[in-house]
Amino acid sequence: MASGPAWRPRVGVWFLKDDAPRDAPSFQRNFCFSTTQCEKRMMLAGSGFSKKSRLLKATEFKAVFATAQFKVSCRYFLVLAIGNDLLSPRLGLVIAKKHVATAVQRNRIKRQIRDSFRHSSDLAASVDVIVLTRKNADKLNNQQLSDKIAILWQDLNSKIKQQH
Repeated sequence: MASGPAWRPRVGVWFLKDDAPRDAPSFQRNFCFSTTQCEKRMMLAGSGFSKKSRLLKATEFKAVFATAQFKVSCRYFLVLAIGNDLLSPRLGLVIAKKHVATAVQRNRIKRQIRDSFRHSSDLAASVDVIVLTRKNADKLNNQQLSDKIAILWQDLNSKIKQQH
């Protein structure tokens, strides 16, 4: 009798070039096990959150904190914004461990905020936005979270339009 299972599990293994055995199968970096996985990746490839849509440097964050022209808040979030010289809005996130304890919840909140930012086409074209979380933001479910953020985007947009 054979010592291993009769079926071979479909497991992808990636090796560094130096560590790979000679007979190791070569997998591509974007390896998918199923067609539905690949289809999802292809659909999401065009709608990513590119680097030009993010605040990346500490100086960019400091500029928004120091001279926030627009402030919008609710019980769970604070949104700060300033105008920029670019053609597209940029987003920065500050999700403190102090307010949202687990990494799973912090990542869920980040995904929801990024997604709503990406889909809020009515947001003014040239602003740098920072979203800060407050206590108990992790207690909101996804629907409540997206509703709160949508209201904040509307309020921010109306404040920006009032100034112009």
